[in-house]
Order: sequence, then C-alpha cells, then structure tokens
Amino acid sequence: MTERPTLLTEAERVEALARLMGWHVTGDGSAIAKSFVFGTFSEAFGWMTRVALAAERQGHHPDWRNSHRTVEVALSTHDAGGLTRLDIALAEAMDRLASPVSYGAGAPR
Repeated sequence: MTERPTLLTEAERVEALARLMGWHVTGDGSAIAKSFVFGTFSEAFGWMTRVALAAERQGHHPDWRNSHRTVEVALSTHDAGGLTRLDIALAEAMDRLASPVSYGAGAPR
C-alpha cells in the first residue's frame, strides 16, 4: 500500500511556487493553477496527451479544461484535501513538457 501524501506546509508551498513559473494558488488555497496557450489546437492536444501519460506514471491526475489552443489546469490532491508534493511534481512535468526544448517550435506562449 502506498503512503498517503501529506499537505505541504506554508513554507513548502511558498518555496515550490517560487520555482514554478506562471503558477498561482487558487482562491481557496487548495490548488495551484496555470493556463497554457499553444499555437494550435493540435499542439495543445498533443501536450495534453504527453501530460496524461506522465500523470498516469505518477498516479496523479490533473483537473483541466481545453478550449481550442488553451489548456487551463488546476492541481490538487483531493485525497489529502489540498496541495502535496504530487501536485508540485506534476506541475514541474507539465512545464517541462511544454518547454521549447521538449516540445519544439510550437511551445506555448
């Protein structure tokens, strides 16, 4: 059985957000959110597919919404009732997968 993730402390949350570009804490403080804007719908959907595979490997899945070339993401560990290390790890993976180095010329703007 895997250990249940624990909520980040305020200090851990501040440190993590300092490393994550463009992410912000939602109004109720239980999640972090970011909008990714790609050049086309296909680029957005391709990125979502790569993120879905990474999320499955991590066993942690995003709440997200796609509208044309924009993907709005919110990350929270529902079982823990807020932010955990799982959310930070998935945010880092999303950023990495959206970077020009890993994505190519169609990286998000």
